[in-house]
Amino acid sequence: MTEEHTSLIKTPKQLIVVVLLAFAVPIALAVLVSQLVTSGAKGVHEDDSKVLARIQAVGNVVLAEASGPKGMLTGEQVYGQVCKTCHETGLAGAPKFGDKAAWTARIAQGEAAMDQHAIAGFQGKAGVMPAKGGNADLTDNEIRRAVVYMANKAGATWKEPPMPVVVVGSTVRTGEQVVAETCGKCHQTGEGGAPKIGDRAAWIKRAKDGYARVLQSALKGHAGMPARGGLADLSDAEVKSALDYMFASGSAAPAAVAAAPAAVAAAAPATTATSPDGKKVFDASCAACHGTGVAGAPKFGDKAAWAPRIAQGVNVLYTHAIGGFQGKGGVMPAKGGNTALPDADVKAAVDYMVAAAK
Repeated sequence: MTEEHTSLIKTPKQLIVVVLLAFAVPIALAVLVSQLVTSGAKGVHEDDSKVLARIQAVGNVVLAEASGPKGMLTGEQVYGQVCKTCHETGLAGAPKFGDKAAWTARIAQGEAAMDQHAIAGFQGKAGVMPAKGGNADLTDNEIRRAVVYMANKAGATWKEPPMPVVVVGSTVRTGEQVVAETCGKCHQTGEGGAPKIGDRAAWIKRAKDGYARVLQSALKGHAGMPARGGLADLSDAEVKSALDYMFASGSAAPAAVAAAPAAVAAAAPATTATSPDGKKVFDASCAACHGTGVAGAPKFGDKAAWAPRIAQGVNVLYTHAIGGFQGKGGVMPAKGGNTALPDADVKAAVDYMVAAAK
């Protein structure tokens, strides 16, 4: 055998050394690599939090509870989730919850002014109010409910806006939802000459233009009014529903049916000892909607429309007329939008309309 083929391991001790090195070298390399990974820039070991931060996953899947339809929070719920932060402690000059002295001057400004400040934000001498309490996801009506809730706890007697009607399996938005999401931006503030929601005089003026003309302006747009309020995916029915809702807010019926007054007079019941008051209230507050059927109101003298309502009982009709009501077919503002009416007058008007439909 030549020298170049001679084995380098010549003794058993040399063989043992080679075997030990074969195990020791990989282990040493592994230790060195781990030291490099878990050490800082200067060789100082990082704490566990820094190591975990470096090796955590690129993303996380978060499972959250399904939320309900937007705009469904009550005033109390909005207060508890958002308003309480400032109004419980008086932070940033906010009037404390239940403090009648602090709220009196604000309530005296009127509900519309307080709503506007809460929705759009306001800065006065005493403090600052962020728009929607800092939560832009809240709808305008959720904010209005919170305002009413807090004001009522300080002595006001305002009524919270009704909850939107949720139709299961349908994507059609109600008039209130469309107003909250789109129209309210201008019609709450009067921007661009838009008639304000609840402004009776402004909506009566629009009604004189004729309902069909006003509806076409809302659908196609005109000077100062973008088509469909600027939201192209609104259906014709949704635009009409929003228009009816705003007309009803001001208790101003569209002057679409020129013969409506005559029809109402022809269908009127015979005068009794109690009917004059009912007729007077009807003419002043109810005819605006019930004369033409705006906002789903059953027309005066329409027996088919009134029959299912009469079947509910007169006490239910009284409750809806006095406190307001929103159903699948339309909306009824409290006391026809004239909250100064005594309950007795409202009941008399209901009796007058029911009598005409029997």
